[in-house]
Amino acid sequence: MKSKSIIFFKDLTIKDVPLVGGKNASLGEMFSTLKKKGVNVPDGFATTSYAYNEFMKESGLKDRIRDILKDLDTTDVKDLMKKGAAVRKTILEAELSNNFQEEISKAYKVLSKQYNTKNLDVAVRSSATAEDLPDASFAGQQETFLNIRGEKDLLVAVKKCIASLFTNRAISYREDKGFDHFSIALSVGVQKMVRADIGASGVMFTIDTESGFSGTVLINSIFGLGENIVQGRVTPDEYFVFKETNSIISRSVSKKDVKMVYNSKGKKPVKNIKILAKDQKKPSLSDKQVIELAKWGKIIEEHYKKPMDIEFAYDGKEKKMYITQARPETVQSRKDETVVESYQLLKKGKVILRGQSVGNRIGSGKSNKIMSVKDISKFKEGDVLVTDMTDPDWEPIMKIASAIVTDKGGRTCHAAIVSRELGIPCVVGTGEASKKITTKKNITVNCAQGEEGLVYEGKIPFEIKKTNIKNFKKPKTKIMMNVGEPDLAFANSFLPNDGVGLARLEFLINNYIKIHPLALINYKKIKDKDVKKQIDDLTVDYKDKKQYFIDKLAQGIAIITASVYPKDVILRLSDFKSNEYANLIGGSEYEPEESNPMIGFRGASRFYSKQFKPAFKLECEAIKKVRNEMGLNNLKVMIPFCRTIEEGIEVQKIMEEYGLKRGENGLEVYVMAEIPSNIILADKFAKIFDGFSIGSNDLTQLTLGIDRDSGDSLNVAGVSNEKNEAVKKLIRQLIKVAKKHKRKVGICGQGPSDFPEFAEFLVEEGIDSLSLSPDTVVETSMAIYKKEKKMKKGKGVLNFLLFG
Repeated sequence: MKSKSIIFFKDLTIKDVPLVGGKNASLGEMFSTLKKKGVNVPDGFATTSYAYNEFMKESGLKDRIRDILKDLDTTDVKDLMKKGAAVRKTILEAELSNNFQEEISKAYKVLSKQYNTKNLDVAVRSSATAEDLPDASFAGQQETFLNIRGEKDLLVAVKKCIASLFTNRAISYREDKGFDHFSIALSVGVQKMVRADIGASGVMFTIDTESGFSGTVLINSIFGLGENIVQGRVTPDEYFVFKETNSIISRSVSKKDVKMVYNSKGKKPVKNIKILAKDQKKPSLSDKQVIELAKWGKIIEEHYKKPMDIEFAYDGKEKKMYITQARPETVQSRKDETVVESYQLLKKGKVILRGQSVGNRIGSGKSNKIMSVKDISKFKEGDVLVTDMTDPDWEPIMKIASAIVTDKGGRTCHAAIVSRELGIPCVVGTGEASKKITTKKNITVNCAQGEEGLVYEGKIPFEIKKTNIKNFKKPKTKIMMNVGEPDLAFANSFLPNDGVGLARLEFLINNYIKIHPLALINYKKIKDKDVKKQIDDLTVDYKDKKQYFIDKLAQGIAIITASVYPKDVILRLSDFKSNEYANLIGGSEYEPEESNPMIGFRGASRFYSKQFKPAFKLECEAIKKVRNEMGLNNLKVMIPFCRTIEEGIEVQKIMEEYGLKRGENGLEVYVMAEIPSNIILADKFAKIFDGFSIGSNDLTQLTLGIDRDSGDSLNVAGVSNEKNEAVKKLIRQLIKVAKKHKRKVGICGQGPSDFPEFAEFLVEEGIDSLSLSPDTVVETSMAIYKKEKKMKKGKGVLNFLLFG
């Protein structure tokens, strides 16, 4: 069936955007072209822009709407609300032509018959003809009506969809973007409902929504119909799938207390019901479903040749997954990658709330707590919006906020989507923002620390650093990064780099696991009730407490490793000192008291010790999972504080016992060169390791007899840093020996980041790589490039003098 007013999905392509809008054109494109590639799309039909314009013309609505919107001031929220309501009322009171009504009814009967039912349950969605363009996201501005049955209810829903072209937020958005209200038409999509009410639904992005990293697919999912994700009522489960290997590299299952289902008896077609307590922490998707969705996401992205924002639903009745919408991602894909921007607090502050960060910026201002859309006229420009959750009606004040904080929602809820588009820092899912924060309190919202968003008391000064890397020239010496925070890995990947030269395992344990591995292994033997409760709170989803350690560690490692794939990532095995391990939950039970932990029970000596060996096994299991199950074989391993050749051999023997054999599946094993013995016996260490990474902090300590924990008491110029001649002599010797044995040699200490002249010394000696803190990568790289150029020029002059 095809007419001027109605077109079925099978007859639509992406070229029909002017006719049926971006949403419906995309559904038709996928239905007709991607089905053969295994992507399921529910069938349906769309009304056309022709039908919309005819309705406007026949009913005389254009002139009446123009009169209502005359002299509109979108900054006056009361005026906007009053005029918006008047426009919608006028549209709803107008009559659709008999011919148009008949065509809709006829198409609905055809669709119902196709699915062998009389009154098919359908979703009725709006699709504006300027919607989902790369430079204008109209997503969420018009209404969606779910579980609509029967011709009468369908016709009402169609008219409501048309009226929703003039919601307050849509009017405001068009005014701000400079769109003429009548240069845009509205198409209504009528699509078979997917029974996600007895299944699951969600949103998928083929790009990381916060950093713009394109190597992963982000999937958010919940039980029931998907409106609860967008509305922020439920914090969704979250999955990251690495595109290259099609493996889940991060998984976070949330507590989902309600789900939206069909409402067969009430006036409204859908309702929220409580989820049984025993089911609230169950994953809404299986791993198999997540992998299937990610595969579809890649297919859709490849088809459209751009990052995509996709909605999906799992039909619990059919046991079948469907794609219900797909549109271009409109924020990160438009980002200028030649400018690296970073926000940083200049002072510490008191944290009053934690949640999930949206974006990577910082904002501050007076808090303004608004719990109902009726009160949005009280909001003032520059305030920080504090609320339970937002929906599209809040957009007129969201765009003038300095930051936003919500009780509910995840990174694909409405507040997150709009904040991201507007470039406003937003912390969602705090759980208690509206309880803890009152109006007119100065607060600072920090989304620049990674995945966790922080809200501070008071206005804390911050700086914005912008670096243009458009004309960046890469040095010959490899410039790698020191990365300990997975949350920042995707953002750091945009810096010009040659991989990660130091990923610190102990950072992951300290920040993401927080529990001593032996306390998890011996969980049943723990007598301290407080310790047991802390462990229970963190490992609530795990009967096997050891698996918690393996999974969390593997996820942290995988995010870092995926961020620079296929470039090298050198992971240093845990290098906690005994006093640091003791600070972990349950740690004091398993750690000796040492007067100088810096040169005590640490590094390699732990891994083969009888008491710590079971904990080392968990580390190896996590690494094995990342390399073998997730396919991230660019991960290399480094053994820290290896005092003797015998220790190096013994640790590798245990690693092999636990499934990590040097050379197998390309596994390379490095050693930290941080003890003078590593350099004195470098010829022998080179025979059992694939490379060296200089730990200049410990090497300085042990060369000069300085305790790093002693603070500033020995901070004499030239004594307590890497620039000391004795330290430099050892480094010079190591580089020479490594070159002789064709072993890689780099440095991962803080020295090159802190002292540019020390970095230049390393380059002169021919080091293969420098691993730097991310904030110094660009500046140091440029300095190294100049140094190499100068050295090359000097070498050319010398050759000319010697050989003419």
